Amino acid sequence: MENLLDRVREIASRPSSKNEKLSEICTLLRCKIPHYDWVGFYIVKGNELVLGPFDGEPTEHVKIHFGEGICGQAAERKETFIVQDVSKETNYLSCSLKVKSEIVVPIFKDGKIVGELDIDSHTLSPFKSEDKEFLENVCSIASSLF
Repeated sequence: MENLLDRVREIASRPSSKNEKLSEICTLLRCKIPHYDWVGFYIVKGNELVLGPFDGEPTEHVKIHFGEGICGQAAERKETFIVQDVSKETNYLSCSLKVKSEIVVPIFKDGKIVGELDIDSHTLSPFKSEDKEFLENVCSIASSLF
């Protein structure tokens, strides 16, 4: 995964726009990691998460309040959330019947949450500690774009 982190760093350092860079990171992660079936960034606006660039099927969840669903909980608590089986969650916003698991990683800048990286998988229990560490590093790099 270190090779992918180098690619993320390279994308983040390009002279293109923030949204172009975030979109390219989404596509890279979705194409290179088989169990990442939907990859997207949410941007913090007040106490809401607003959908930014993503790669995967369209979602109706373009605005999520803090505390709502997995993304909203991760924003409210300011911590990475891993849900290995979304069917067991009571506070889950379903994007697709295909989604079986989800990981959400907050993005911080100057100690404040500015966004999140959200990844859905069509596989049960695919996320390992390596995914968490890798995606937290991706978010650390992506924070320079906010």
